[in-house]
Amino acid sequence: MLANELISEAIPPLKESDSIQKALDRMDEFRVSHLPVLSDNVLLGLIADDDLIEVPDFDDSLKSVQVNYNTVSLQYNQHIYDVLNVFSQSHLSVLPVLDENRSYLGVITMGTVVERLSDIAAIKEPGGIIVLEMDARNNSLAHIAQIIESESAQILSSYITSYIDSTRREVTIKVSRTEISGILASLGRYDYHIIATYNENKEHSGTGDRYDQLMNYLSI
Repeated sequence: MLANELISEAIPPLKESDSIQKALDRMDEFRVSHLPVLSDNVLLGLIADDDLIEVPDFDDSLKSVQVNYNTVSLQYNQHIYDVLNVFSQSHLSVLPVLDENRSYLGVITMGTVVERLSDIAAIKEPGGIIVLEMDARNNSLAHIAQIIESESAQILSSYITSYIDSTRREVTIKVSRTEISGILASLGRYDYHIIATYNENKEHSGTGDRYDQLMNYLSI
């Protein structure tokens, strides 16, 4: 999934001739803190509501006041993981997308990224979740997949959590069955260290509340 597939058609850009009041009203309408400003379809940058509210006269145009533009942008062909990384580093509420000629295509909101990630991670699909602790040098997903498939199940999604200055990794796997006792037994026979499991009926971990909060957030 690429950046140009994540563009929100509902949020129009601002023009330099637009007033400060119009910019603030539009931010309030779409519940964002930033909006792109264009000049002849060329992106000048993003403006922030925090900068605009300090302007004495809201009837002034964006062009007539000193505006600090944020020039962060995305290329149309960047992957959704790159998009998420830029959001994380920039702390912006929207990101503008440009084509190969640096022409403006539209903006992406964080809400759209979270919604699409929930599809990629199969969050809405029923199934069980297994968290394994493994050494970074011994984390063959192919072998884990073979074990799970031998129990007539499939991996719906997976991700790896690494830790700084440690060879330990957590591998989180969502499988296509909510009844996962057979899968757990098979993993145990191969000495995989299971640190948490989650399904529709029960959870076995002190980290359950934090994990559920993450799942609820991603499902918004």
